[in-house]
Amino acid sequence: MNWNPEALDAIVSNDRDRPVLFTNARIVTMDPLIGTMTGADILFVGSLIVGVGPAIVTAAEDDNAIVVDCTGMTIVPAVVDTVALVGGRGRRSEYVATLTPGNTTDFLVVPDELAADVPSAVATLLSRPDQVRALVAAGRPVRWAGIDAPGRATAPEAGIPDAPDLTGSPRVGVWIDRKDFLHQELTAEGRYDETRGGRSHAYQGRFWIDGDRIEYLDDLGFWAYGEFHGDELHHAGYVMRLS
Repeated sequence: MNWNPEALDAIVSNDRDRPVLFTNARIVTMDPLIGTMTGADILFVGSLIVGVGPAIVTAAEDDNAIVVDCTGMTIVPAVVDTVALVGGRGRRSEYVATLTPGNTTDFLVVPDELAADVPSAVATLLSRPDQVRALVAAGRPVRWAGIDAPGRATAPEAGIPDAPDLTGSPRVGVWIDRKDFLHQELTAEGRYDETRGGRSHAYQGRFWIDGDRIEYLDDLGFWAYGEFHGDELHHAGYVMRLS
């Protein structure tokens, strides 16, 4: 299947500063205010959507945008906010996975006849992936013209990874919360040991750090996570600093 091959090459080699414009599509935004538009455009820079609606293409040349012609295509969110679909969110700002400016660039491009609605489009990805013209995740093509896009991210291997070697990591040490209740020791061998209210070894297990996210697998079998915010570690309602 041959669909906008020049645009794919340009997007893959893009330094993510150059805007990308998918134009002349039916766009099902799933945003309660914007709704569904025909003959519309979606503009994104890197991982963020910056514009949705008709006539954005008129400025494409001014912005040196990469233009992808989507005539006969429907664009839908690649991730479906099922909570929002049943009315479980109170404000638009709480909606996730809508094709709204400011949200992440995750979307599907499917022929109109296979995308009567969002569930139909998502079903096409799962049951007839060869018919998907584009699957874009955080601004990068994952599938294009029915096949895997070049340079796509590689999914992590299944199974529990080996323990990391964190020798010299600035995040190794004992983290203590503001009330001095929780002491969490992170070791260079990828093990943690928690003291809670003076009770030693309350929880023990393995941990892995990915960027600013830390994931825990306790020896009892449950999983948990935390996030590093500067010099703080936020975990399960606790805010800790390295002692």
